[in-house]
Amino acid sequence: MINIRTRLTGQFAFLVSLILLFFSLGVYFFSQLYLEKRFYKRLQDQAITTTTLLFDVQQADTTVLRLIDAAVKTPLLNEVISVYNQRTKNFLFTTNPANNQLHEQIISRLKGGVETQYLRQKEHQLVAINLAKRGDSNWIIVSGIDQPGNEALEDLKKILLVMVLAAILLLGVAGWLFADRALAPMSGIIQQVNTIYSANLEKRVEHPNRFDEIGMLVATFNRLLDRIEEAINTQKMFIANVSHELKNPLTKINSQIDVALIQKRNPEAYERTLQSLQEDTRTLTQLTTTLLELANVSIQTSNMPLEPVRIDELLWEVKTQYQEWHPGAQVELNFTDFPDDEEALLTQGNRPSLRVLLMNLVDNACKFSPAKTAQIGFCAKGGTITVTVFNEGKPIPAADIPHIFEPFFRSNATAQSSRGHGVGLAVVAQITQIHQGNISVRSTTKGTTFTLTLTSLLQF
Repeated sequence: MINIRTRLTGQFAFLVSLILLFFSLGVYFFSQLYLEKRFYKRLQDQAITTTTLLFDVQQADTTVLRLIDAAVKTPLLNEVISVYNQRTKNFLFTTNPANNQLHEQIISRLKGGVETQYLRQKEHQLVAINLAKRGDSNWIIVSGIDQPGNEALEDLKKILLVMVLAAILLLGVAGWLFADRALAPMSGIIQQVNTIYSANLEKRVEHPNRFDEIGMLVATFNRLLDRIEEAINTQKMFIANVSHELKNPLTKINSQIDVALIQKRNPEAYERTLQSLQEDTRTLTQLTTTLLELANVSIQTSNMPLEPVRIDELLWEVKTQYQEWHPGAQVELNFTDFPDDEEALLTQGNRPSLRVLLMNLVDNACKFSPAKTAQIGFCAKGGTITVTVFNEGKPIPAADIPHIFEPFFRSNATAQSSRGHGVGLAVVAQITQIHQGNISVRSTTKGTTFTLTLTSLLQF
């Protein structure tokens, strides 16, 4: 695998090399256009000079040749000057009759009505000027090879090629140093992260600039460490509390069995011992069940199957089932603003988990109600489903409300009035979070109300 430093160096060198290549090609192309245009201008001046000498001065051919040679300070390579009469289709004059094949070949390419034409035949450049003289149509044709311009272009090509190759080499070195400097903070972060273990989770990654991209990455990583530390501390507290909660009933059961086996007793004593053991076993079973519910909710978050669940029907199921399990309890349902559209009653969720959530809320309400009564309110409107569970009883202290959804937390105000383990509301909070809902609590002297809010299918 190619590391980031090598990739950055390659990308940087490739991008800048493309830019240099683009500018080099531009320089070469425009230089070629300039030299070509300049040479055409020189040929055109030569053609105009020839026209003046032939038709205005009207000297003999030998005199014209001497004047033309004297007018040209720097002779052109393979220069040929011709005068072609379009009416007679003959050459009236040429400076090099033995090498006039080039001009003969381009006669067919001349366009009538165009005064000046610029042509190219391989390495030769030509200029043809159309003249009208006593009704005759004559063409002054001048051709030559721009040897100095070609040599200049060849030299420019070599210079640009050498400069581009040297620039690519320098870019590779500069890109490597630049990437090394840019990634230096990452190396420091890696070294810091490698020193963080479970024994020093309170340690955090440091970076001098908190506002650049690396600083934002460090901040995100530190927030991840906060969540990991919180999860590990919660796990440690969970294990400690589970050990404590399981140890008490098991120790009590073992003690009662030891006492019962010390000496023979009458049947009534054994019956009382068995009843006590049955109660402790029921408590242990309830604790195990709630712990398994909490563990299942935490583990099966990602692969929990979801389906449309009708909350009003689920509330009736919870009411019926809870009252069968607890004959002395009373669950009252109060439906308000019942919608006409059935989809307003549905939410996307996991039916068994939502049943556990509602069952725990009802059990919590009946447990702390002097009359063992839970009053459930249901409302579906505005794309949300709201379920309220109210019970009369002692209010929860304001300082304890932020912690009641934590595992194994029990308020001092309610710990002695009812038996429990402080796990049920933690399960409620976990399931609510999975379903992207909201759970809140409000406690007054009149009683305590838990409000559950879920999104209906109308909102999706």
